[in-house]
Amino acid sequence: MPEQPAKSRVRAAFERAAESYDSAAAVQRRICQQLCAQLPEAFSPRQVLDAGCGTGYALNLLRQRFPLAQYLALDFSPAMLQRCLDSQPGKTLALAGDIEQLPLADASVDLYWSSLAVQWCDLGRALAEARRVLKPGGALALATLGPATFAELRAAFADVDRHAHTLSFLEAREVARLADRSGFTTVDVGIHRETAHYPDFPALLRAVKAVGANQIGAGRRTGLLGRSAFARAAAAAESGRQPEGLPLGYEAILLLARA
Repeated sequence: MPEQPAKSRVRAAFERAAESYDSAAAVQRRICQQLCAQLPEAFSPRQVLDAGCGTGYALNLLRQRFPLAQYLALDFSPAMLQRCLDSQPGKTLALAGDIEQLPLADASVDLYWSSLAVQWCDLGRALAEARRVLKPGGALALATLGPATFAELRAAFADVDRHAHTLSFLEAREVARLADRSGFTTVDVGIHRETAHYPDFPALLRAVKAVGANQIGAGRRTGLLGRSAFARAAAAAESGRQPEGLPLGYEAILLLARA
């Protein structure tokens, strides 16, 4: 299992990113839409948990699918949670909490939803908690990031330094194995790929920072990158330029299962 970043560092990164997240989260929103499209047509949950709700984009999608359900939004970052509440006043019960230790009773929700949050956690613990709070027959819908995510960023820095510039992400087969071990049935795992494009290397790095995904893992750089080193990384990134701009790829692993 990859080493997980310190919780305090994750919280701080998303506290800083709360104001900028929505303006930079086009890919994250498309992944949300893809996960929502995978939900069973006949499914009609009464209690829905959005674990790692961020600014609340998924809740609006889910409410369109399940208008009669009751919604609980949970996030580790108070600033993100406040942005979520501000976007839908009076519609959602909000709870500050840890995905690995949900402050919820056993068998209390029908749908556990989590889009692009559990990659910052111990996935085994998060799935065990998801299984605990789901009612018998309840559904899990989860999106996380796979190892091909940010490959361009790693390649750009490969000859510049030995620091880790991205997290290490689990492969799809390991995600499926952990879901099975946690007691889920009818486990279905798929991969959805997205690519964002940026006009230059600084814009690419700003976008990663804006969604809270920068420099929080083990082995990260703690000091400033020198001008010469930055120029080498930018030149390496330029070698992969496409007509649309500098690419940054996301490998989304979509997990659906039943409790």
